[in-house]
Amino acid sequence: MSRRLRYIGSNSGSDGCPTLYEDEESGNVVVQGDLVTAPDEVAQMRNVKPGEGFVTVPRALLADFAPRDAGREPVMIDYDEFENLFKTFHHTAYRLETRRQYRSDEQTETYRRFVAGEDPGWELDDPWCRNRREQTAKGKRIERVRVMDSPPTTGQRYLLDNAERNGKVGEDIRYLWRADADRLGLPLEDAWLFDSRVIALLHFDADDDLTGVELITDPVRVARACQERDAAWHFAVPHREFGAGVPSEE
Repeated sequence: MSRRLRYIGSNSGSDGCPTLYEDEESGNVVVQGDLVTAPDEVAQMRNVKPGEGFVTVPRALLADFAPRDAGREPVMIDYDEFENLFKTFHHTAYRLETRRQYRSDEQTETYRRFVAGEDPGWELDDPWCRNRREQTAKGKRIERVRVMDSPPTTGQRYLLDNAERNGKVGEDIRYLWRADADRLGLPLEDAWLFDSRVIALLHFDADDDLTGVELITDPVRVARACQERDAAWHFAVPHREFGAGVPSEE
């Protein structure tokens, strides 16, 4: 099985080289650069194994983008602290939503009604909705890009219906097909990015239950998340327009 590589960064402008990538499973770094092929230079390399190669990259690339958190312990926050981020952020709260379903959705009455073909009966004045109204009334932006499979899962169809409710209380929700998200190299992670400076990474178990929230402030990770947000937002489609092109469930 081929590795899934995540773009870390490049200081090469638009010519595509040199660049750093991260193997999402192992955390190893893959380097793209100009090949070193001169025999007299290769002869100076030590302990060269069959299949190994060498590339040249600027020192600044490593200084700017090389991961520095190999020994970092995850910083986990409780759910009250997580919820407080939606009150204390200053400018933007952005979420990349990548999962096929969420257990918390499936346990709600609105989900039961939706699956039964009934009006979900979305609430527009609960504490969650009031917070979104209050924050956006201050000029703050709350945005999401949701990734949808083809064909969509029931959970994804439910959230597409939910997008209309979220829009009414101030969120801007847009969509990408999974194939387009993969083409853009977007991560499989589900996370919020607050004020382009802190990531709240959501952890889920095999049953799609939220198990914890990890707070990430590492500048390399945050910069990468900002780049991924910009790419996703550029190509994502507003939920109403996107929904018009989603085939009805057979």
